[in-house]
Order: sequence, then C-alpha cells, then structure tokens
Amino acid sequence: MPNSNLHKILKLGNPLLYQKSIEVEPNEVLSLQNEIDLLHNLVLEFRAKYGAGRAIAAPQIGLMKRIICMNTDKRYTIINPVLSELSTEMMELWDDCMCFPNLLVKVKRHQSCVLTFRDENWVEHRWDLKDDLSELIQHEYDHLEGILATQRAVDDRAFRMIDSTASTSGLKHPSILPPTN
Repeated sequence: MPNSNLHKILKLGNPLLYQKSIEVEPNEVLSLQNEIDLLHNLVLEFRAKYGAGRAIAAPQIGLMKRIICMNTDKRYTIINPVLSELSTEMMELWDDCMCFPNLLVKVKRHQSCVLTFRDENWVEHRWDLKDDLSELIQHEYDHLEGILATQRAVDDRAFRMIDSTASTSGLKHPSILPPTN
C-alpha cells in the first residue's frame, strides 16, 4: 500500500502493549487530534488490507492514553471509557487483533455491558452494548488496561493462524461460537 501507516501498529511482544494507559484530560483533546485522526485512518487502512477491523485503541500505536477509535457505521472517538454492568452470560468467539493480524484467539467475553465515555467535544455518553459491539469494546478496553486477547485465551489450544492468501471469506472476521461448558 502506498503511504501505508500500518507499520505504526505495535506488534505482539512489544512491551508497551502490556502497560496500562492513562486518562485524557479535557485540555488535551485538541492536542491529540492528529493521533485520533491517525487511529481512525488506521482502522480503515487495516480493513482495506485484511478485510477486518472495526476499532483500535491508542496504546496499539504507543500512545498511552485512554482512547478508542471505532469505525462501524460512522466514526466514533471514545475517550476515558468505563465498562460496567458486565453480564454473567458469556459468549465464546475467535478474536482477532491488529497487533497480530494473522492470528485468531478463542476467548470468552461478556454478552453485554454498559460503556460510559466522553467524545471529542467532552460530551458524556452511555451505551448499552450487546453481542458483537459488547465483544469489540471489551477487546479495545483490554488494550487500555494492557491486556491482549492472547492473555484471555480459553486454553492452550485456542490459537489459529489465518491463511493470508485465502479469500476474505472464512476466518477473516471473528465469529461467535456457541458457549462450551
């Protein structure tokens, strides 16, 4: 890809990925706008290359701030998120990550949760999330806490490589699996 920024995404094993990020102060948002724009662009660039990618957390580029940039139906900037009301009902799925683009990890995530955060205008929001968005936000929130999906693997056989030469169908996107007891 010409002028690709994907090299800015830290890869599995980088020590920064295991560090907890710090909160953004209201007066910092404007000075972080270039990094926020980069994060949003990286989601789109990663999706164009790998056929997957809906969000990225700031620590994935070495910016140790509590920011998640998501691009689903539109662009969302999630600042200083707080997760609460995690459901007891769990779902099992193959999780992917921009920090290890050709690896899937089977993890368990809460079926639903509540996300409270501020946007780029410092307006507070509360989202009740379930299923795929609940899973996505938990994955990105883990990055803010210095936790990778590899650390949440359900067991020592919960890893699967993606054939990068395969079509974009198949295991390119995480799939939710029925729960196992």
